[in-house]
Amino acid sequence: MSDVSSTIEGKGLARSAGALAGLRVIDLTRVLGGPYCTMVLSDHGAEVVKLEPPQGDEVRDWGPPFDEAGDASYFVGVNRNKRSVGLDLSKPAGKDVLLRLLEGADVLVENFKPGSMEKWGLGYDSVLKARFPRLVHCRVSGFGATGPLGGFPGYDAVLQAMVGLMSINGTETSGPTRLGNPIVDIATGLFSTIAILMALQERERSGLGQYCDMTLHDCGMALLHPHAANFFLNGKRPRPTGNPHPNLAPYSKFRTKTCEIFVAAGNDPAFRKFCEFLGFPEMAKDERFATNGARVVNRDALTEVLEKRFAEEDGHDLTRRMLAAGLPAGPVLHVDEAMAAEHTAHRAMVTELGSYRGLGTPIKLSRTPGGARAAPPRYAEHTDEVLAGRGFSAEELKALRASGVLVEQRRK
Repeated sequence: MSDVSSTIEGKGLARSAGALAGLRVIDLTRVLGGPYCTMVLSDHGAEVVKLEPPQGDEVRDWGPPFDEAGDASYFVGVNRNKRSVGLDLSKPAGKDVLLRLLEGADVLVENFKPGSMEKWGLGYDSVLKARFPRLVHCRVSGFGATGPLGGFPGYDAVLQAMVGLMSINGTETSGPTRLGNPIVDIATGLFSTIAILMALQERERSGLGQYCDMTLHDCGMALLHPHAANFFLNGKRPRPTGNPHPNLAPYSKFRTKTCEIFVAAGNDPAFRKFCEFLGFPEMAKDERFATNGARVVNRDALTEVLEKRFAEEDGHDLTRRMLAAGLPAGPVLHVDEAMAAEHTAHRAMVTELGSYRGLGTPIKLSRTPGGARAAPPRYAEHTDEVLAGRGFSAEELKALRASGVLVEQRRK
């Protein structure tokens, strides 16, 4: 995609063609993991065509809240910069449209149930690899196509439960707890982006694309550090610790007079500096707290001391002074407070383009900065524009509409 004109007002907008300018992506994904991946690519210049089934991406309905056109925030949050085409792939002519769109495409991303593309005569090994040898085909699924769970459906929270993430979240009294955001879906989107970029880099040497087999299962399990590393070393089942870190102390949340704060001391010199700042230099010499290992063992005693010390402090002022002294600390903010923070604006982490507002890109590149380029699309908003640009004639478009292959309005 092109950059946003410098005459257009907004925040966090792309002011360059982007590091991925010229990259063509066909996006068949729905819900979150796949769309998150393709949004990252689009932020940095990739041209993403989102092919939606007749019913549309179902997260258009995952609200409230909804925008003025009736699309839910869940869809709006991960689909900017893309162009939408309504296409019925269950019809043979729909498959033909997809194949024509893949001519000249660099990347195909899909998250159909494993076996679906093969059933439709669009499998990578049987069809796509030979017909489009430079194509990178990324499939996002719950568990992959093979193995004891191969082909089964997967949703974020179910995978949080199955890979152990829920078991380490929460407290000893709460029991296993779902993480508040869909971390497995988002991580799968990020890992898929990395996989695609790796495959594209290798294509520069070999001239060939390849298949990226990405699963919620594997990507969720890859997030288990340090709990898996602890288990591999000591053989003990990791347990939830709540806010405290299982391997570090102090590394937790504390209450102050004005707000809750989070403080962290990552090593023994940092702890000594921490104690000096708090006016407790002798605490760093106490054998219960002198080393990180001792502090972890005596965490409760250390917590009691720190809770008393912080109780009468202004948490916002205290953490700012700690940061200025080189000590990691910060207030515990609500989402609305984090969005309104001065540093959020400085880092362009809230983007605005017309009525659209969303999170900005965290990937900051000096010569080819990315960002928002266009608001999320309405269903089938770009059908004619995309297909005409790929050589479809007006007569072909009319015939495809008449046969129900091209869909203009969602069929709920």
